[in-house]
Amino acid sequence: MTDTPHITLENVRDAAVRIKGVAHRTPVLRSRTLDGLSGAEVFVKCENFQRIGAFKFRGAYNAASQLSAEQLAKGIAAYSSGNHAQAVALAARELGTSAVILMPKDTPHSKMAATADYGAEIVTYDRYTGDRVAIGEALAADRGLTLIPPYEHPHVIAGQGTAALELIEEVGDLDALIVPVGGGGLIAGSATAAKGLLPGVRVIGVEPEGGDDTKRSLEAGRRVSIPVPRTIADGQAADIPGELTFSLNQRLVDGIALVNDDQIRDSMRFAFERMKIVVEPSGASALAALLAHRIDRVPRRIGVIISGGNISAQRFTEVLDG
Repeated sequence: MTDTPHITLENVRDAAVRIKGVAHRTPVLRSRTLDGLSGAEVFVKCENFQRIGAFKFRGAYNAASQLSAEQLAKGIAAYSSGNHAQAVALAARELGTSAVILMPKDTPHSKMAATADYGAEIVTYDRYTGDRVAIGEALAADRGLTLIPPYEHPHVIAGQGTAALELIEEVGDLDALIVPVGGGGLIAGSATAAKGLLPGVRVIGVEPEGGDDTKRSLEAGRRVSIPVPRTIADGQAADIPGELTFSLNQRLVDGIALVNDDQIRDSMRFAFERMKIVVEPSGASALAALLAHRIDRVPRRIGVIISGGNISAQRFTEVLDG
């Protein structure tokens, strides 16, 4: 995109109205053990309880619901490693249209099966050799479908920001908000909402060590491409930030913390054993940064977004076993 859309708090509030009654208003959990380990009051926004098991439904529905009747009649396309795929498939079903989803061949089976169960047609590609954006755009053009990308879209970003909007409406002032970063849509929307409501809040992103494209890009002042990451956090395996998301995050995000796969495993285990929730690796990274003491100058009141919990029982045990 050459002309960067200006996304505002009002766009996020409009999205909240649009998704009300369709998306879940997810719970905020507390843990005295977590507070003690981190030295702060921590408020955990649990998007693992969102429809399709992740925050992605917010943005997908906000974008799809604004399509024209003609666009909906032709259908929707998307590309995704899993959660956005399910979100677009469910949004299409809710709106009475069809969806075609481009997914990596190595997508966890549970995510691919769930996408199909929502009624979508799945087309696969090799994430390590194929360009999903080019393939997805060609697929949509060939079939006359409207493409809803996973993060590079203002309506998607505004929809994702409703998670932070709900969190702050419920718990009040926060000194910091910690958010997982993949393509950058969740943190861009969350930072828009958080800083619109609380101008002094610190917004901190978290990436896996092997997938630090946003951290490198922010430090370089330009978008930096890295080899496709190999990490258990498959939802954060981005090789370059989006153009739109990076332009927003460059202005709104205060820093990026990195966590390794073992720290993500520890976070998943903590969430399961102490908070009684199931979190997928990508969803656990923000909590991992807090537990592993990767956050500098820990403030008094912290919001943490758990971005998703889409993981099978078999995969969950495999990940925890290393």
